[in-house]
Amino acid sequence: QVQLVESGGGLVQAGGSLRLSCAASGRTFGAYGMGWFRQAPGKEREFVATINWTGDTTYYADSVKGRFTISRDNAKNTVYLQMNSLKPEDTAVYYCAQGQGIWETSARREYVYWGQGTQVTVSS
Repeated sequence: QVQLVESGGGLVQAGGSLRLSCAASGRTFGAYGMGWFRQAPGKEREFVATINWTGDTTYYADSVKGRFTISRDNAKNTVYLQMNSLKPEDTAVYYCAQGQGIWETSARREYVYWGQGTQVTVSS
């Protein structure tokens, strides 16, 4: 049984930073690409960032490029999302997800397992 558990969300002022973590268990973490998505109230879940199995390839949504950084530690079975220069429009529930293969992908349909989400609220 695959489990993904996010942590690190909270309330932060605009311009601040947060670091999200996602701890995985249940299958060989280092064999799969990982992604972060977010969902704001009344909106569709949207892609944020993705990373391949080794961590040497990443891809970001235009809205977060230059501000967010995705990384992974395969020894700790954990993927991270460092979020800097946060804006009120970044407010959402953030979800990590595990893909079907080794590659990075922004396509939601390519992700098999999802965490329960962690709330990020950015005040103006």
